[in-house]
Amino acid sequence: MGGTTDLKSFLKGNGRGIVVISISTLAFILFRYHTFGSIVLRYIVLYLALPAAGLALLRLNPLDTGLRAGDYRRGMIHVVAACAVSLAIVVIGARFESVGAYYEPRSTTPLLRYIAERVVIIFAIEYIYRGFLLFGLKRDFGEGAILVQMIPFALLHAGKPEVETIGCILTGLYFGYVAYRTNSIWPVFVIHLFANVANRIVHSL
Repeated sequence: MGGTTDLKSFLKGNGRGIVVISISTLAFILFRYHTFGSIVLRYIVLYLALPAAGLALLRLNPLDTGLRAGDYRRGMIHVVAACAVSLAIVVIGARFESVGAYYEPRSTTPLLRYIAERVVIIFAIEYIYRGFLLFGLKRDFGEGAILVQMIPFALLHAGKPEVETIGCILTGLYFGYVAYRTNSIWPVFVIHLFANVANRIVHSL
């Protein structure tokens, strides 16, 4: 009986965290195992629609998961500084043979189409990790939610050049910190999108 009571207490006391972490993990797994439609569609269904279902289950306001403007002044400072740093990292990273071998063959998509696709993909990634997961755990985990969201974000990059995947540990922590401090995903969305587009342009030159 004691074990049953403990389990009930655990489920009751951690209901939100269980739902948020389970849905985020499920989205990650399904994305790896299923290739239905285009990659953009997969991100929309698994990284946006699935978390939306979780919000409905938890009866949470989507705006409370980082979709508000938040502290936009602080956010702008991070955007300017981080975009400058990311541009330097992209230029330096392009000199790594493994990075060039991975990205140069993938730089044939027309730039405008690439940007349009990246807007959707980056928003989906930022929403599920820095929005749904981070803010979904903020009440119970506090700043520890920054550490939790970094793990799946870094693992998402597995298969890309090793130096980039390892770098995503620091990037994930930084993005989580910025979203947490500004109470918004929008600054990290802009930074992440800028880094992707800059990388695409550098490797197409």
